[in-house]
Amino acid sequence: MTKYETLVPRFIKYVKKETRSDENSTTVPSTATQVEFAKEIAEELKNLGMSNVRISPESGYVFATLESNLDKDVKKVGFIAHMDTADFNATNVNPQIVENYDGKSDIKLDHDGKYVLTTSEFPNLKNYKGHNLITTDGTTLLGADDKAGVAEIVTAIEYLTNHPEIKHGEIEVGIGPDEEIGTGADRFDVKDFGADIAYTVDGGPLGELEYETFNAAAAKMTFIGKDVHPATAKGVMVNAIQLAMDFHAALPKDEVPEKTEGREGFYHVLSIDGTVDEAHSQYIVRDHDREKFEERKQVMKDIVEKMNADLGEERVVMNMFDQYYNMREVIEKDMTVVDLAKKAMENLDIAPVIYPVRGGTDGSKISFMGLPTPNLFAGGENMHARYEYVSEQVMEKAADVLLEIVKLVAED
Repeated sequence: MTKYETLVPRFIKYVKKETRSDENSTTVPSTATQVEFAKEIAEELKNLGMSNVRISPESGYVFATLESNLDKDVKKVGFIAHMDTADFNATNVNPQIVENYDGKSDIKLDHDGKYVLTTSEFPNLKNYKGHNLITTDGTTLLGADDKAGVAEIVTAIEYLTNHPEIKHGEIEVGIGPDEEIGTGADRFDVKDFGADIAYTVDGGPLGELEYETFNAAAAKMTFIGKDVHPATAKGVMVNAIQLAMDFHAALPKDEVPEKTEGREGFYHVLSIDGTVDEAHSQYIVRDHDREKFEERKQVMKDIVEKMNADLGEERVVMNMFDQYYNMREVIEKDMTVVDLAKKAMENLDIAPVIYPVRGGTDGSKISFMGLPTPNLFAGGENMHARYEYVSEQVMEKAADVLLEIVKLVAED
């Protein structure tokens, strides 16, 4: 019998709720399905005995407190996860469970075998011999990013309420929207949340502990053309699609996600569309080093300036904005929160895996708001698409880490 009998059923219940975020929305949260999910989570936390359960009207976060059962003051620990899923089909999620996986076989997701988890394409499968794997049916993503984190936090809270003999200080829980579109933590209220230290539970495989993220910016490009009949186009037509292609060609061709790794930054085109008259493209810019990050942004600005100068008028318009910064700038000033998580993992015989994450979390923004918030593993692999899966055993270990952190803080 598992230590956490409700963990997998809770996770499956969560992923079957469609909570995809929408970057084109102007509401907070960005989708009505997230609003409904937040209400359900709030009710669940109330039923577990948490106090001060509320949904922030400004941010859409569900906040709740588990009162301390100590006779002394210790640091208030916060655990944070996000409820939204990425930009991939998330309707009618139908999880499948592969029990006692043998660590070598390919896993057929759909009945026809069109989508298969192969060990050749996904060698990490070999790490899960003897595990119970939860996969998709090939038609949707799974949603382990980050409903695994949500389920682990709620299950850990449930375990504490069912085992009052475990001493703990005050614990704050935050379940938020819109992480996948980069806006979820924009309105996060650190004071209202109330924690002294915090962790997002939004990482990948066993042992991940991340406190170094990308610096991130996004750019929305508009290319203004002049459409005339091609028979009389010479010297008159300006093809906006060609301008978009010229802009992209001017970027360093090898500094792209598919050719970089580790601390190497990149430019990444997300979309290009349009007509001769007007075209659009979207980019993201990433680098761990703040100085190199600023240099990358300047490269794009210089290309825009040169193209407009060559055209003799402004036909290339760039709207660039920063999204988040490398949380290491904040956390390295006081590594207590990282050391605490490392010790918790080591106490549980989990080897901490610390490396610069090629992405960001809500903790990237929250750390710069004054609350140091590194990221803990939640277990998901191949996130954001149909090949996503998560191990039941790793999810249990993630919940164990949360409990161990709480115990260590209680020991002060």
